Amino acid sequence: MKNKLYILLFLTFLFSGTTLWAQQKATPKAGEGISSFLWRHNRSPRKYYDDFIELNKQKLGKNNVLKVGVTYVIPPPKAKSTKKGTALNEPLFGKQLADVKVTSSRLAGACFYVVSGHGGPDPGAIGKSGTHELHEDEYAYDIALRLARNLMQEGAEVRIIIQDAKDGIRDDSYLSNSKRETCMGDPIPLKQVQRLQQRCDKINAFYRKDRKNYSYCRAIFIHIDSRSKGKRTDVFFYYSNKKGDSKRLANHMKDTFESKYDKHQPNRGFSGTVSGRNLYVLSHTTPASVFVELGNIQNTFDQRRLVMKSNRQALAKWMMEGFLKDYKEKK
Repeated sequence: MKNKLYILLFLTFLFSGTTLWAQQKATPKAGEGISSFLWRHNRSPRKYYDDFIELNKQKLGKNNVLKVGVTYVIPPPKAKSTKKGTALNEPLFGKQLADVKVTSSRLAGACFYVVSGHGGPDPGAIGKSGTHELHEDEYAYDIALRLARNLMQEGAEVRIIIQDAKDGIRDDSYLSNSKRETCMGDPIPLKQVQRLQQRCDKINAFYRKDRKNYSYCRAIFIHIDSRSKGKRTDVFFYYSNKKGDSKRLANHMKDTFESKYDKHQPNRGFSGTVSGRNLYVLSHTTPASVFVELGNIQNTFDQRRLVMKSNRQALAKWMMEGFLKDYKEKK
């Protein structure tokens, strides 16, 4: 009889705990969308977006807009699952590509923080192609989204640090420019140090929790350089001088790109480099990280690497394979 009573008490506690989670509530910040709101409460939109809408559909505005001052229910946490065959959803990729099927478990147990450079009030470097302005933040963001999706398909957990609620993965050659980007829902400061510290803080806050659940956590900062118009450059990589894992990752990235160039452009060769730099984001993020410069946005030949969607996808795929190479060795 006593055993039955203990079981009944345990079940009561279990279900009351579930109810408490289901009743977690919060109000959105001004201008915050569902994805940003969920990220702020440690819920990945790809897993919780539909649940959130179902729980709050009577309170949402037109096109599922959040209303300031309204309290919304946060979906209870789910068990993690990134096994092969799992179907995920990430609205940041856009309607056509939001659904992601995990096709491999090669990166299961890995977690990545994907950061596209600049954003919000800061467009970064600006190049010209005919009458079009090429803004660094737009092209870096598109490639970052493609990389994030590739990593998810391989079974990894991915935190997309810089976000645009409207621009998903785009196939246009000339990407429209905006100032909508946020740092996971928070406005991006114009001042450089504040802007960089904000994204480092986001990564470090996640990492304090993620390191307990994932055997491999890495950050990547994606940028596009600006040099004289006649200066053609290959992709090059920076690592933190204080972290051996950062240097190893950068070298694996470079080796991967070199092998791809040997295969796809055997007569051209690859002149990309790896070097240590005390860049702010490399020295102020706790997990090992790599900083990538994808080319010279001023150079006509390098611009082809950016404006052609197939090239943007190739860059993302090769960076994913660089991570895969590094992950295999780490294991």
